Parts: sequence; C-alpha cells; structure tokens
Amino acid sequence: MTTPEVQSDDPAERATVPAAPSRVAWRVFAPAAVLIVLLAGLAVAFPARAERTVELLQADVIGAFGWYYVLIVAGFVVFALWMGLSRFGDIMLGPDDARPAFSLGSWFSMLFAAGMGIGLVFWGVAEPLNHFAQPRPSASGTPAQLAETAMVQTYMHWGVHAWSVYVVVGLALAYAVHRRGRPVSMRWAIEPLVGERRAAGALGDVVDVVAVVGTVFGLATSLGLGVLQISGGLDHLGVVPASTGLQVGLVIGITAVATVSVVSGLDRGLKWLSNVNVGLAGTLMACVLVLGPTLFLLREFVQSIGVYLSRIVPLSFNVSAFTGVEGEAWQAAWTTFYWGWWISWAPFVGVFIARISRGRTVREFVVGVLGVPVLATFLWFSVLGGTALHTELWGGGGLVGPDGAVDTTNALFDMLASLPGGVVLAAGAVLLIGLFFVTSADSGSFVVAMLTTGGHPSPRTWIRVAWAGVTALLAAALLVAGGLVTLQTAAILTALPFSVVMLAMVASTVRAFRAEHHATLVAERLAQRELLAQAIGEGVAAERERVARALDVRRAGRGGPRDADPAAAARPVDGDA
Repeated sequence: MTTPEVQSDDPAERATVPAAPSRVAWRVFAPAAVLIVLLAGLAVAFPARAERTVELLQADVIGAFGWYYVLIVAGFVVFALWMGLSRFGDIMLGPDDARPAFSLGSWFSMLFAAGMGIGLVFWGVAEPLNHFAQPRPSASGTPAQLAETAMVQTYMHWGVHAWSVYVVVGLALAYAVHRRGRPVSMRWAIEPLVGERRAAGALGDVVDVVAVVGTVFGLATSLGLGVLQISGGLDHLGVVPASTGLQVGLVIGITAVATVSVVSGLDRGLKWLSNVNVGLAGTLMACVLVLGPTLFLLREFVQSIGVYLSRIVPLSFNVSAFTGVEGEAWQAAWTTFYWGWWISWAPFVGVFIARISRGRTVREFVVGVLGVPVLATFLWFSVLGGTALHTELWGGGGLVGPDGAVDTTNALFDMLASLPGGVVLAAGAVLLIGLFFVTSADSGSFVVAMLTTGGHPSPRTWIRVAWAGVTALLAAALLVAGGLVTLQTAAILTALPFSVVMLAMVASTVRAFRAEHHATLVAERLAQRELLAQAIGEGVAAERERVARALDVRRAGRGGPRDADPAAAARPVDGDA
C-alpha cells in the first residue's frame, strides 16, 4: 500500500498539530524493537533452522487457524456493512459541526492511493494465472470456466473482504481521534470497551506493541515481494541475474533512498512521489488495456463483478473442508495468507484512512472505503490478469508451464513481453515497483514511529529512520530464510494476535456507537419535551390574553368596568355560554 503523508485542506485542522517535539513511548518502542530484531537476527544467523521452523509453522499452526481467519474476516464484512447501513451511519467522525478535512475528490484519490501498492503489482498477473493453472481443489470446468473462476477468486482475496478489515481499524481509530479527541494510537480504539485507565496502562501498551509488530511484518512482507519482483524484472531485462544476494542488496539500497527522503524532510516531495506512483500505475494499466484485447477486458471486467457478487457468500465461508490435505495446503497458501496479510496491514492502512476522514459520517466512511479502492482494484486485475488469461486461452499461451507451474515473480514481465513495446512496459513496471518500495518504506516508518511515540503526529526523524532500518533488516532476513513462503508465513502468524485486538475494536465501536445513539435519543426527547412544554405554555398564555381582551371589549361596551357593579358582573353577557 502507498499511504503518503497528508496535510488537511482545512487550516483549522492543520492548526491542531502540536508544536512540542515527540517523545518515545519506551514501553511500546523497546519491546517491539527487541522482538523484531531478535527474530530477524535468528533468521539471519540460522537460516536453515529458520526455514525448517517456517515449514513446521506453515503445516501445523496455519492449518489450525485457517477456519478462524475465514470466520472473523466474514464477520468484519458484516460489521462494515452494518455500520454503514444502520442508524449508526449518521454519526460524525469529528465534532457535529466539523467540515471534511479534504474535498470529496481528494479523499477518493487518497483512498485509491492507499489501495495501490507493491502487492497489486506483484499479484496483478500472477494470482489469476495461478488460480487458472492450479485452481482450488474443488473447482472444475472448461478452461474458460476455470479462467472465470480464477478471476472471481482473485476478486475475493482483494475486494470487499480486504477493505472491510481496514474499515474495522480505520473506523474505530477515526472515532477515537476525531470524535473523542484521542491521540493516533491503537490503544484508544478499544477505550470504550476497557476504560480509560486500562487503555492508558499496560493493556494499552500490549495493544500498541502488537500493532507495531504486525505492521512491521506486514511492511516487510510487501517490501520482500517488491524486491523479489524487481530482481526478477532486472533478470528478465538482462540487466543482472536474480539471486538472494541481489535481493538483499536491493533491500539495503532502496531503504537507503527512503532513509534519505526521511532525513531530508521532503514531505511534499513524498506526497508528489506518491501521486507519481498512482499516475504511473494508471498509465501502465491504460497501456495494457489499449495494447491488449481491449473489448474482451472491458466485457470480462463487468462480467466478473457479477459472478463475484453471485458467489460472494459461499466463497466467504469456504475453508476447503472436504478436499483433504490438498485443500488445506491451497487454503494456507492463498486465502489464509491473504486474510493474515490484510490483518497485519490493518494498523498501517487504518491509521492513514482514519487521519484523512475527519468530518465524514460513518456512512460516508464505509461507502468510500468499500467503494473506490475495491472498484479500482477489480479494474487492475481485470486488465492485467485478464490479458494474461486471454493469452493462455486464445493467444498462444506460454505463461503457464507444461506442468501447470506459473513463474509468480516474473509473470508480470512475461505478460508484458507479449505486448507491443513490452521492454519499455517492463522497465516502467520495475520503476513503478521501486517507487512503491520507497514510498511504502517512508510512510510505513512514519506510521510505526507515530505508534511508538504515543500517537504524536510528527515523530522525530531518528525514530522514523530507526524503524525504516528495522523493517529493511526484517525483510532481508525473511528473504534469506526462505523467500516467498517465509514472507507469507510471517504475515499470517503476526496477524494472529492483532486479530484479537480487532475483535475488541469491533465490540468497542459497537458499544461507543450505541452509547452515542442512546445519548442522542435522550437529548432529542428532552428537546421535544421542552418544545412541547414551551408550546403549551405559550398556548395557555395566548388563551388567557384572548379572554382578557374579550372581557375588556365587553366592559367597554357596558360603559365601564364590569367589576364595579357586583350585580352586573353576576349577570351573563350577551353571547356568554
């Protein structure tokens, strides 16, 4: 994901940034850093043993929790839709009179940027091809049917479910920060559930440590994927053969560039670079759309959305229970990996979308987060993955090996090579991945630094540099310990503890929203009673005044005050009932 540092369009919002320098929250920083460095050091010092440990965890632990990930992520989808469609949708993320911090167009643009990143470039071609060549064990049909199923399965992994995970964290944090005035820290997202004292104490420290560790492992996974693909692209272009040494060197070199950007404080430059990333990705997609089977891609995009919607419920709960060991292996390699990866990324992306959503209602937040990024992602896969599937079905093939194997790392470059100007497109893709690496490392270190300084919006430079280095060390260690499988396993395992935090966030958000809704109803009833009492009082006063005026008129007609003659006062006046 690419999450550029942002500055509100609202001067009042910008003025809320404190001028005091950030201070390290050592109870969060120290345990998180020690744990991450220790794991990375062990992987580098004992790579063979680390690889065996990863294989053991991949086979046992991940297989045991696959059903759990499927269940909770499906629950997150239900939660996100409930928040957006229910009475809670009118709650404002900010004061009642808050205006959106960004215009609607800028907000949508940044949500789109948050959804674009290394992962989309890495899997844009590789995942649909893998599902086509080696489908889920329960899938069957003609090649065309398998291609359709492959695209729908890809939509499943990257669509509403992924972004519902981000809604859980982003919504809870946005409410805490903008509505309740809390710092940008995960601990405050569960305050309505555990109370202020526990959130500020040891329990809050544990929550922030878990969020930091999960975020760093999620970042390391994405950076590792990016390095794998950059090395594959350089090999494909004939620049330098791919190797583990090259990959580690790329991690060090690109992280050094990101560190320079951190030290220089070129925040405007980073934001500009992030916009360049999105523009370059859009250009690459447009080139493939125009140079590839354009009409087929547009038709396939529309059709795949329909098939995805028709199958979303059974796919949401499919855990390959009746396909034996083969099904368990497929589940662990794909769906379980993705759900774990999204959960490990949730603090990072959640912080970003929370920061940019001040002044939005809950309904606007849910519709925006589940709308624009999901549709943009579907279009990306339909264009790049659809071109690869069209090549396999009707274009002569060559992207899938005779044994059904797909070169996951080089699939993008192999597909681009089949198009006119493939070398230029491949070079552009390598540049795109490198830029995504720089912006992800920079913005990722910013978010982690913010979490380890108690939610300070402007953490000190040395803290950001330290976390950029730790993330790079971890990515290099995971590559040395086993490459792609190790990266996937790390993402799944580190997501496990944070998934518990996310369940607490769901309960906390529901409790807070119910309390606010109840308070709103009570306030409305009190206001209605006051208005009713005021109306009754005004009505009684008006009636008294009318009667008084009528009596005055009658008295005037009799030539004087009626009360002066008790006998006259006792006699009825014409018209009296």
